[in-house]
Amino acid sequence: MEFVYEKSKLKSLLILSDTLHTDPIFLKDKTLYKIIWIVSGKIELIVNHQRHIFKAGEVITLSYLHNVELGKIDGTYQSILFNDNFYHIVNNDHEVLCNGLLFNGSPHIVKFDASKDDMYKLSRIADTMIEECTMEDRLQGEMLRILLKRLIIICCRMAHFKHGVIPQRDARFEVMRKFYTLVDAHFKEKKQVQEYADMLNKSPKTLANILSTYHQPSAIRIIHNRVVAEAERLLHYTSKSSKEIAGILGFEDHASFSRFFRNATGQSATEFRQQIQ
Repeated sequence: MEFVYEKSKLKSLLILSDTLHTDPIFLKDKTLYKIIWIVSGKIELIVNHQRHIFKAGEVITLSYLHNVELGKIDGTYQSILFNDNFYHIVNNDHEVLCNGLLFNGSPHIVKFDASKDDMYKLSRIADTMIEECTMEDRLQGEMLRILLKRLIIICCRMAHFKHGVIPQRDARFEVMRKFYTLVDAHFKEKKQVQEYADMLNKSPKTLANILSTYHQPSAIRIIHNRVVAEAERLLHYTSKSSKEIAGILGFEDHASFSRFFRNATGQSATEFRQQIQ
């Protein structure tokens, strides 16, 4: 089952599908955000050339920066994919507060365990979206956007529950989310914790305490992980040389990038590219 809402003039795209494994064309689209939940059994996803097994009741959110393939299918799933022209995550962040929380460029896969009630809500929204896909009128797109926002908010609430967020600590959690957003936006030119702490109007120590509260890696590790993830993506999915990649990622010279990549991964960029090939 696959339903597609598309406005070619606006380049706006929304897909609902439980059969991406039979026709993976949309998974190859490098502009689509992805929300996938496992309804039953187990599903294998290959994300950035790493294999992962997900089981019933798990929800996965992936940004357009993640390269995704479906592996072995031993169950059923539902997926919703959309691009920025359908719903712009960054510009509309004030509506759903999901940027950096559900969608970021980190190599870490965002995953939640959904309750039966959560799974029912997700399923009900997907069913309503399918109904709307048959209503071809001027209000169709806006209704689908409203339903997508509702689904994203449910996922954000699952994320809050996973991290143990309570109203008294909501402001601290928001600092963590904004930090991930800032890293995504500036990791190429800013690689020092102090630079991000200044943008957040916090001290590096306060930022470290907030990240520790939510069992996150250190601030410098998050920055380095984001740089490594982009380097690996460029090495895997483009033919750019290490020297070109060093320039793209904001390193002063190729030698600096080479040292950084080896220290972070234990191998050279050349060895990494040969391995994945």
